[in-house]
Amino acid sequence: MANRHRGEVSALLNGERYELCLTLGALAELEEHLGVRDLVQLAARFELGHVSARDLIAIIACGLRGAGHDFTHDDVGRMKVQGGLEGYAKIAGDLFAATFGGDDQIGESQQNPT
Repeated sequence: MANRHRGEVSALLNGERYELCLTLGALAELEEHLGVRDLVQLAARFELGHVSARDLIAIIACGLRGAGHDFTHDDVGRMKVQGGLEGYAKIAGDLFAATFGGDDQIGESQQNPT
């Protein structure tokens, strides 16, 4: 079970439940992918809503790899999520909230019902 105090979230991807976690390595990978210099710019980019489909794929893929799953960006790009684009965005938002300790957390049961 995901532990939000460790920055973990749970998401339903392709009908299977996975844990995601943005570890320090995953955050460094995201910084590089998004072309930002630091964690403040990384968080600000998402907060401002400047997120592309490629960014959502990268966030989810990095979160999966941070939790020990072996998925590529291409694998994640083919995954189906309940709620379509909104579902992907909720997973990414929930993951960022858990990682950066935000109070605006989206309940896991709301975003990805089993």
